[in-house]
Amino acid sequence: MELALSIALISLGTALTLLVVLQGRNAGLQSNDASSIYKTKRGLEKTIFQLTIVLGVLFLIVALVASLPIFGTSPATPAAGLWLW
Repeated sequence: MELALSIALISLGTALTLLVVLQGRNAGLQSNDASSIYKTKRGLEKTIFQLTIVLGVLFLIVALVASLPIFGTSPATPAAGLWLW
């Protein structure tokens, strides 16, 4: 279970990072007109924005579940997946 949560956190974090980078590129490329300070998100830009919100909420939920005490340390593994050197 801990392995599945770790894999989920890594994949969600990676996808979230990619979506945020894509949003930054879109904002920089489409802001050529100085008169349009506020514009409505449409099409792919809106989908990426909504997907970023959904993945952010999922990342938060999975991170909170992974930090529950039921996934705490066991006698066999003193660090329980934490890399403490």
